[in-house]
Amino acid sequence: MSDKRFPDLPLDSDDSAVNELWKTLGEAEHEEPSARLRQAFYQKLEQASRPTPATKLRNLLGFSGNAGWITATACLLAGLGAGQLLGGAGDDAGERLAALEQNVAMLNRSLVLDRLQNDEPGKRLLGVIDAAYLVAEDADIAMALLHLASSDRVDSIRSAAIEALGPQIKSPAIGIRLMDALQHSRSPMVQLALIDLVLRNGSEEQVGQLLEIAEGGLLFPDLQRHVLTSLGRETA
Repeated sequence: MSDKRFPDLPLDSDDSAVNELWKTLGEAEHEEPSARLRQAFYQKLEQASRPTPATKLRNLLGFSGNAGWITATACLLAGLGAGQLLGGAGDDAGERLAALEQNVAMLNRSLVLDRLQNDEPGKRLLGVIDAAYLVAEDADIAMALLHLASSDRVDSIRSAAIEALGPQIKSPAIGIRLMDALQHSRSPMVQLALIDLVLRNGSEEQVGQLLEIAEGGLLFPDLQRHVLTSLGRETA
């Protein structure tokens, strides 16, 4: 890079000839760009501020984070497997398809678990939504959801995790933790999510425990009335 520097404008120069020169240059007419050049400029500017198709695809599939590479790998495997199936024939085609489906399922499971443990609340919430479809068949995902339901710092994520657990509340390992969380929670949102979960999916024992909690004054007043009314125990 050249060391040549442009001199400062001599606006305070004592040379009247120099000052007159700069004044003349300042008043000189400059050629305006053509309409075609202006149009091309604004098109380039708009394109630069617009996300590229590759960026849109990465965001849609979740490729922007580390966990997105899992999805990318799954898509690659799916494409390779489909090509092999289309190009091959025979009895082993079904076996290759089954192996491909198993690999994709494992990669999807890893992606969900990664999101459930992500530092960003938005990613954890996405993980909760996806985990709701896998919780009945995967103990690790159920435990990860239980951890969020019991201790996540964001109440809305706790409530979503509680909802995602659904019928799993009847499992002793999960039910005990959730009923304990109901007694000690200080969030109305979390209490409401747990109450509705017990009323919909809880066992008779858990419903009875919920009634004891309500009658013991461990719930917010409005939620206490909600429980008593739902169980036909509302007092005048």
